[in-house]
Order: sequence, then C-alpha cells, then structure tokens
Amino acid sequence: MKLPDAREMRKLDQSAINDFHIPGIVLMENAGVATVRMMKKELGPASNSFALIFIGPGNNGGDGLVIGRHLHQNGCKPIFFFLIDPDSLKGDAAANMKIVRKLRLPYHIIDSEARVQTLPVLYKQFASRGIPCYALVDAIFGTGLSKPVAGHFAKTITFINSSEAVRGIPVVAVDIPSGMDSDNGKILGTSLRANYTAAYGCAKPGHVLHHGPEYSGKIEVLDIGIPPEALERAKITTELLDRKTVSKLIQSLNRVDNVHKGSHGHLAVLAGSSGKTGAAALAVKGALRTGTGLVSLFAPKELNVIYENLVLEAMTIPLPASTKFLTLNDLTFIQKMLEGKKTIILGPGIGTEQSTVDLVLQLYKNVSQPMVLDADALNILARHRDFLPVAAGPRIFTPHPGEMARLMGTSIEDIQDNRVQIAQKACALYSQERNDCVMVLKGAGTIITSSSGLTYINTSGNPGMATGGMGDVLTGIIAGLICQGLSCEAAAAAGVYLHGIAGDFLYDKQGFGYSAVELEDNIPRSIMQVLKKTP
Repeated sequence: MKLPDAREMRKLDQSAINDFHIPGIVLMENAGVATVRMMKKELGPASNSFALIFIGPGNNGGDGLVIGRHLHQNGCKPIFFFLIDPDSLKGDAAANMKIVRKLRLPYHIIDSEARVQTLPVLYKQFASRGIPCYALVDAIFGTGLSKPVAGHFAKTITFINSSEAVRGIPVVAVDIPSGMDSDNGKILGTSLRANYTAAYGCAKPGHVLHHGPEYSGKIEVLDIGIPPEALERAKITTELLDRKTVSKLIQSLNRVDNVHKGSHGHLAVLAGSSGKTGAAALAVKGALRTGTGLVSLFAPKELNVIYENLVLEAMTIPLPASTKFLTLNDLTFIQKMLEGKKTIILGPGIGTEQSTVDLVLQLYKNVSQPMVLDADALNILARHRDFLPVAAGPRIFTPHPGEMARLMGTSIEDIQDNRVQIAQKACALYSQERNDCVMVLKGAGTIITSSSGLTYINTSGNPGMATGGMGDVLTGIIAGLICQGLSCEAAAAAGVYLHGIAGDFLYDKQGFGYSAVELEDNIPRSIMQVLKKTP
C-alpha cells in the first residue's frame, strides 16, 4: 500500500483532476459518501440521531459538509460548527456550502475562544431533545497543515478530546486527525484523538509514524475515485509494510519436497565476545529458525566451548589467534573460511577493542558477500564515517535510534523526529559509490529504505519487544532470508515484518515480559502465517 506524503497526495489529486478529467467536486462527493458508509459499518444505522461536524478551512471542511449532507440523507440530523467564516470557503467546499444552505441544515459559527466556551451548552441543548449523538466528525484540518494549531482551533480540539459533555461519543477524523502532521505523525501544537480515521485514497505516513497509531484510532483507506493509473504515474516510493506485501516478498520460501540443507544457504556469523556470547547465539538461532540451511559461527578460542553448548545446530569455527574477542590477527584465516558462505553477519556483541575495529573495517572493505551489520559494527563504522572505505558488496545496516544517531552525527531526538528522512539520508550516505545499500531504522514503525529509492514503514511489532536481544534475532532473520535467495531489500523488509509478527503472537497471548529466545521460537509460525498455510 502506497503512503504518499502531503506533497505527493496533492499531486495525486491534481493528476486525477487534470490528467483524467475527474472534477474535484466528484472526488469530494466520493470521499463524503465513503465516509458515511464507513461510519454506518462501524457505528450502525445513523437514523434518529444527530451528529456534530466541525468544519475548518479548505477541502477538509468541504469533505465535512458532504458527510453532513449524506448523514442527513440517512436520517441523522447534522449540526455544523464552522471554525471559520463559511463565506470564506472556496471552490468545491463553497459549492457544498451552497447546498447546505439550500437544505437549511443547522450550523453555528465558532470563530473565537469565547464561542468555543458555548459548545458544552449547545451540546446539552441538542442532547435534551431525546435523540442520541451519533458521532463527532473532525473536518477541521487535513494533510496540508504545517504549523502548530492555536487559538480557537486548539480550544475546539481540546473540547472534542476532553469535555465531559461529549465523553464516549465516537470521533471520526476526516483523512487525518486535525493537528497531526500527515508526513510524520508529529503533533503540531495539539491533536485530535480519533476513534476512526477515514483515509482518502491512500493511508499517509503520519497514520503509522510517531503518534499516528495512537491518535488515528482504526484507520480505513477509502476509495474516492482516484484512478489506479494516476497512482502508477505518481511513482510514490514509500509503502506500508503489511502481510499482503510481505507475502509477495517471501513466496520463494515455499519449499519443494526434494530440497536439502545445501539448498538454503550457508551463513557466516562474526559476533560475540567475552560477556556477550548471548548476542551471537541469538543471531545464530534467529537465522536457523528462519530456515537457513547451514550456519557457521566464528569463535575466539576461549569462547568456543560456550558456543558449542549454546547453539547445537550451528558449526563453530575456532579462531587460531583470537582468544576472547575477534581480532585483526585472524583476518587472513577468516577471509579464507568465508569462501562459499552466502551471507555474513557482523557486529552483535563483538565489542570495540582496537584490533576488532581494524578487523571490521577490513572485512567491510574487502568481503564481497552481502553483510548484515548490527550493534558494535555500526558503532565502529560511525566512528570512521568521514573516511569509510567503499564496501566490496551489499551492506544491510540495522541501527536502533541511538546507533543511527552515531552513524549520522546527530541526536536521538532528531532521529525520532525525522525517521523516514534520516533513514533515507543515511542510506544515501553509506551507499557511497554503490547502489546496494539497505538501511533498517528500528523502533516503532521500523523504516526500511534502500538505494533503489523504495521505503517501507512496518506495521507489525509491539512494546513488549523493547528488551535486550531482539535486535540480534532480527539480524539473524534478515541474514537467513538472504541465504534463502531473497534480495537484500526484500529480506530486510520481510525480516522486520516477520520479527514483529512473532512478537505479536506473544504480546497478544501474555502481554510484555517475553524474551528474545521466546520470540525466535515463533519465527516459523510467522512465516507459515504470512505464506497463508496456517491461520
């Protein structure tokens, strides 16, 4: 599912109007009709009730007028509250205002903070007539909002959110909750909290980033008549990562009967050090649970016995010169042993001893296989970003916000405020002269972006995954999918989604408090569910 930002959505609307000659007022009518249809599906019949519809400037207000008119057609009495002068409406919104006046539908002008104070009294008057309030409809601001909400607009939003008079009444947002930035989900001053959001044509990035999921409620994408040809022409490069998308990405994981372990790749894992052997074990098991045929774990001599007991299904490769952590002294040996391996994991738990740093830089520069980079490998690269060598092969970066802040030389706050843009900039920076870099910015709504220009925003996962070891498992999943033939971009996207689904199984069953080990045991179930072989 495409996720256009505000600029792209405006272009999409204009393409429908100018290129395909669909009048804007038709799109507005379709939007209003579809919203009422959604409301009836979610809230039941609208007859013998009333609805409060809050109208702001621009086409979002025009959508609200259409919604009110069609509620009227369904036996619901719409009462409009104009937060602007109705005569200031332009174009299609003004045309719909003429219809509202002709129908003599009731409205009030709430254009000052003093008038906002009258809303509880007005509501009680309507409620005293013996019919219930069907819904509150937010048609104040749409995707074009770019500055903080203030004045009587902010006070009205506070009334809808917090007034005892309207507590418990369903709130329906038109396209995006008023006060939310549709590009990133950040709150611009204050934001309405909706129970339902009618997203027109496409979902928006703001629905799934930052505060979007919390404030948007249940989101339904409504067809308003924008032709699919217009969507194709728009070349929107940000997509929602959901089950349907991932199912297409991983269809090649379906297996025939006559396969063997050599058919599903051989993974090399360079991870762990004294005190951090668990990171290596989790990455190994994540890859095995994903279906990787063979896994070899490079082990400093003193850690080899630990690894042989932790990961029985994997092979270990004892390093001749390294004792407690990976060192440059084993570079030649490691490079020789990497021959025939399909994918490399580098970084979880390796530490930042100088000899380890030197080894990481050499491997980054010289190894041609796809390499999934995590944890200390990312921190090492961040320290050398100004003179980083060009990578010899595809590189998949998997930073959490703190690691991304170090990679980009900025603050965690900046990362979290601009997740999509930062991930795209980081991918461009670390691609250097190549076009096979993938950047995975972990966190709620994980961002996956690549040198191809495509960006995914993930929909799976939950707060219970905010615990140690989860990132190590994800690294193993992504590497395991590459071993089984997925492209680096597809493996990163599918891996993130499957990782989240495995966590969702546990969260739905028991809430938070589950471990990374428990999560990786649910990876096969995640794959089977997405491949539609199990409910």
